Amino acid sequence: MTDLAPLPAGSGCRDVPVLKQRGQREVFCGLTGIIWLHRKMQDAFFLVVGSRTCAHLLQAAAGVMIFAEPRFGTAILEEKDLAGLADANVELDREVARLLSRRPDIRQLFLVGSCPSEVIKLDLARAAERLSAAHAPHVRVLNYSGSGIETTFTQGEDACLAAMVPVLPATDARQLLVVGALPDVVEDQMLGLLADLGVGTVRVLPARRSSALPAVGPNTVVVLAQPFLGDTLAALERRGARHLPAPFPFGEEGTTQWLAAVAREFGVPSQTFDAVTAAPRARARKAVAAATETLRGRSVFFFPDSQLEIPLARFLTRECGMTAVEVGTPYLHTAIVGPDLGLLAPGPVISEGQDVDLQLDRARAARPDLTVCGLGLANPLEAEGLTTKWAIELVFTPVHFYEQAGDLAGLFARPLRRKAVLKAGVPA
Repeated sequence: MTDLAPLPAGSGCRDVPVLKQRGQREVFCGLTGIIWLHRKMQDAFFLVVGSRTCAHLLQAAAGVMIFAEPRFGTAILEEKDLAGLADANVELDREVARLLSRRPDIRQLFLVGSCPSEVIKLDLARAAERLSAAHAPHVRVLNYSGSGIETTFTQGEDACLAAMVPVLPATDARQLLVVGALPDVVEDQMLGLLADLGVGTVRVLPARRSSALPAVGPNTVVVLAQPFLGDTLAALERRGARHLPAPFPFGEEGTTQWLAAVAREFGVPSQTFDAVTAAPRARARKAVAAATETLRGRSVFFFPDSQLEIPLARFLTRECGMTAVEVGTPYLHTAIVGPDLGLLAPGPVISEGQDVDLQLDRARAARPDLTVCGLGLANPLEAEGLTTKWAIELVFTPVHFYEQAGDLAGLFARPLRRKAVLKAGVPA
């Protein structure tokens, strides 16, 4: 089946020297991942052990009113906790007991570390073990760090899923495990495509409910739906699973290559593959073409933010006709994004890490048509005349697989269209 959606010849940017910089960074907090994870895992609860600032961040990011009942909350660390005048573990045990008595629907409880809890060295791993034993078998308590001190915001999901891997049941069955949180409607589309291809047992992590947690073992083949899951992948490999490298399913080409990698692994005939993918591929190409009129011939510059940068640069350059000036990413995990790097034509600077002042100088010198960056840089760059796209919007919006390809292209076209309207002086 070597003729199944063959990849173009050449190594693309795989062998391009990488500009590595370490200095001042512009990053968003890892607690943000709770916003999409709490919607995905329907019987889980995320309890942040942090400050009032953490609580305000989550409510602002989620748009949740204070009297709503979301599946997340904050155990506030008061001044007496930070000063060591109170036993934070005793208080945490009390708050968890109150929470579980009020919310009997909770089956998984995540204790999420924050900058304040890490500064005072609160051992949430030991607390999770203690609380899990106390509330078993009704509730399993796990912990992970959502601190933004040393991480970028998408690593919150990576840390959460990596914490789940050691407690997954074992299996020797051959199966495909798709890893990465997707909106339910997108996940259903993906599962429908895989079922139509005839791929056997397909499981997902994270599952929507704790009763559907996947098993893992030596015959588990892992394919990632998100490129920022390096720690989770490493944890699964320690359990014996094998990684299936593939371009990420952004746009028509990326989705086709992602599905083709799975199809080759599971022996799907090329005729079946073509029959299943022909119609959605055509729809995706047509949808992307509507935005390509705005994007073709424009330049784009990526600041490191979400770790989606390399797959998105591949999509924009190969499917939308854009030119990448620089593609920055917080961490360059070649085992994960290597297939996308191989499709990205040489030309852009590939940078890992950040010295934000130096990167700002390069962006100002390049004057790209579109700059993809974090919220903290967008408004200042707009004031300097650069058109920007918020990187975090690309994580919060459904953008994977065929049916979302046009929406993905539209996210990049919209700021360019808005600028054209404002420049022409026509009311939007």
